Amino acid sequence: MLAFLGAIICIIASVHPAGTAAPAAAPAADNDSAAAALLPAADKGLGALHGPAEALASAGPRLPGGPPPPLFSRFVCTPLSAECPATGTGPASGPGPEELLALRSAAAELRRTALEQKERIRMDQETIRELTGKLSRCEGGLRTSPAAAAVPPAAGLRAAPRPGTMGHPPAEPPAVRELEEAVRALQDRIDRIEQELPARTNGSAPTAPALARDALHTKMEQLEEQLLSKILTLQKERQAASTDRSQQQHNIEKELNSLQNRVMELEHGPPGYSPPDAFKVNIPVQNNYMYARLKKSLPELYAFTICMWLKSKALGGLGTPFSYSVPSQANEIVLLEWGSNPLELLINDKVAQLPLSLKDKAWHHVCVAWTTRDGKWSAYQDGEQRAAGENLASWHAIKPQGVIILGQEQDTLGGRFDATQAFVGELAQFGVWDHMLAPAEILGLANCTSHLQGNVIQWDDQAVEVFGGASKAGFVACEEGRKE
Repeated sequence: MLAFLGAIICIIASVHPAGTAAPAAAPAADNDSAAAALLPAADKGLGALHGPAEALASAGPRLPGGPPPPLFSRFVCTPLSAECPATGTGPASGPGPEELLALRSAAAELRRTALEQKERIRMDQETIRELTGKLSRCEGGLRTSPAAAAVPPAAGLRAAPRPGTMGHPPAEPPAVRELEEAVRALQDRIDRIEQELPARTNGSAPTAPALARDALHTKMEQLEEQLLSKILTLQKERQAASTDRSQQQHNIEKELNSLQNRVMELEHGPPGYSPPDAFKVNIPVQNNYMYARLKKSLPELYAFTICMWLKSKALGGLGTPFSYSVPSQANEIVLLEWGSNPLELLINDKVAQLPLSLKDKAWHHVCVAWTTRDGKWSAYQDGEQRAAGENLASWHAIKPQGVIILGQEQDTLGGRFDATQAFVGELAQFGVWDHMLAPAEILGLANCTSHLQGNVIQWDDQAVEVFGGASKAGFVACEEGRKE
């Protein structure tokens, strides 16, 4: 800028008119005063620069008849050989077209640069206002700790820059400094928000949807636990109720049987079962609650013979004269005729069909014998062998500690009877041996020529309990048979 002003001063000095004279009494002006006088008129035409000099020259006194004052310009130019053209004594020459074009181009470039800087400052101010609004909305939504330092108002950004001097211009315009400070303040606020977000995510209260979702999951887990606890409690209560009900039913039936026997004793006098096996069990109706139970159980057996007297009154199948159940097997030993099926002997749920005919409503002596060796078995009716076979539960051992029921088929240990499989009629002389009896021994039992008692189970009045309306009565096998 100093070089530009110096060039202008040199051009003015070279084009000053020769006829203009300065008064002798006027004080000489130095370079600084000359430059200061030119600054107000820097944007005017070149012709305006000569006005003050000419006025000063005309205002000064002139001596009569004296010589004209020396011709010189009141502007003193610092020698700049590279920039100022050399002045001669001849007529002065004005600036060429190229120099004027260069000056105009330089002025236009300065004006364009100033406009660009002004536009850039305006755009930066708009950007800062937009960022400030966004940050304010973010901070308002997060509802954080005290707000960060406020951004300088937009009006402050528009403050006019402080003009500087020609010799010491400002290193940076004030608007640029304000923009930098605003950007720096925004950056600080962004950094603080980024630092507070993780802590707020971990330590602060969760949002409403997260709270609702967590509460729903917790409620579902609590309901599942309560439902599971309820189910377990109901299962336990059901098992306890089933056990209590079975026990209560057993006790009630036992009491009813005792009362019935007591009534019979009072009506007919005490039964004169002599010997103790001279009685029979009467089951008059086909249902699932009349039966007789033996107090004694079986030991572990590898062979057996079971004999009994029976008289069926059923219209259809014979039903179940006896069944033996253990905890692990409901059909350990069963004699069963159900529906249209033939009479069957079941051992450990294995089946052998017996060709016996027992539905003529007459007394019959029936025996079944079995051994675990090769599963051999045989069946007798009235002392005669009617069937025999092998491979019936071979090498199986009869399990101990079971329950013997007369008149019902057990689906569980000692219970869960089915009325369609119940026996209707009379039973007597039930005995169990731990080996296979010889055919002659079985014939003697059927003909009443032998009084052989079972060595595992004997038919005894004190060893047999009746339930559900079943009753006991005197019985002598051969005499009953002759009566019919």
